[in-house]
Amino acid sequence: MSRQYWISPLPPFHIADGTAYTGTAAIGDISPAPAIVIPANALEIGSRLEFTCLGRFTTTATQGTIIVGIYIAPTATAIAAGQAIAATAALTPLASKTNQTWRLTGDASVRAVGSGTAATVIGGLEVSNITALATDMAPATAPATLGFDSTVANKVMIGVTPSVTTGSWQAHYFGVRLVN
Repeated sequence: MSRQYWISPLPPFHIADGTAYTGTAAIGDISPAPAIVIPANALEIGSRLEFTCLGRFTTTATQGTIIVGIYIAPTATAIAAGQAIAATAALTPLASKTNQTWRLTGDASVRAVGSGTAATVIGGLEVSNITALATDMAPATAPATLGFDSTVANKVMIGVTPSVTTGSWQAHYFGVRLVN
């Protein structure tokens, strides 16, 4: 028997920018609010998640490095306690930029579902216009599966970890689509 599959954007649909992050050495959540949530038990084996983010950054001549990624965590959990679906290595962004546009796109595939850490997902990202007018891949080495609990609601977040406080990072748009 055949089954219908759908591509569904996960709400909410944001109409305001995320808060600019200028912290250092600690991960910051730059996702627009409220958080995008994958409902409990919405995933099945073979489901795909598609991510798109558009943002801006500002750097000085001493720009440091930045790690950019997509993170997942139960809804009441802060990004620092979440897990990376995929994150870049430390990238050296362009120096002395003001409101430079950057973009992130990515995909993840659900390999298993379940409670505790029984559910697994594997993903990858492309980030562009951060290090040059080019694209960087994430992860920098082979992707690995991540264990999480798909029986609870999970939020999906954009995280940045800058090494210096002389710049700022902000997301204007963040969308997650569930292909089920």
